[in-house]
Amino acid sequence: MSAQERPDVPEVNRLSRSDLVPDPIEQFRLWFEQARQSATPERDAVALATVDADGTPSVRMVLLKHFDQQGFVFFTNFGSRKARALQADPRASLLFHWTKLERQVRIEGRVEQTSPQESARYFATRSRRSRLAAWASPQSQRLTDRAELQRRYDEVEARFADTDVPCPPFWGGFRLVPRAIEFWQGQPHRLHDRFACTRTDGGWHIERLGP
Repeated sequence: MSAQERPDVPEVNRLSRSDLVPDPIEQFRLWFEQARQSATPERDAVALATVDADGTPSVRMVLLKHFDQQGFVFFTNFGSRKARALQADPRASLLFHWTKLERQVRIEGRVEQTSPQESARYFATRSRRSRLAAWASPQSQRLTDRAELQRRYDEVEARFADTDVPCPPFWGGFRLVPRAIEFWQGQPHRLHDRFACTRTDGGWHIERLGP
């Protein structure tokens, strides 16, 4: 009996080669929109994996703020551990996991910093308190206690009391330019559907992988 004939494999969840559009970034756009329509919690939350200068791997959650044909963008303090790692080794990987849809998307590539203008445009959309926090937080640096962080925030709040809060010079975005994108669709009995898309000189090469 074929997979299409089996009653225990929901047709809505099956993923075949013909289901994928030729451009994996457009395929990601479709899945990202379906995650929105299904009210998937935190659909823009993504695990970012980096490697420190000494080869130590590290992973943390960030928020995807924008994506297009140029890549996938997130923002951070340039003094943070992830930023320092990316400045030492620009190779990185992203992992989206949408439990409600039983889907994962893995993206691998190299990062580049966004322009100061692009970073400032996004920074201006944040709430005032979030902008103040970006100035106040010595991200990834040691703090004596919570009170120290609050003091730093209060000082920044007083500094910008009568003016707008500009984008800090030590804060901005990274764009991951993908060389590989992988789509994973959960299936019963661990017979998952998995497709790898690899960028080549002639476009994107797509192949099915074992789960």
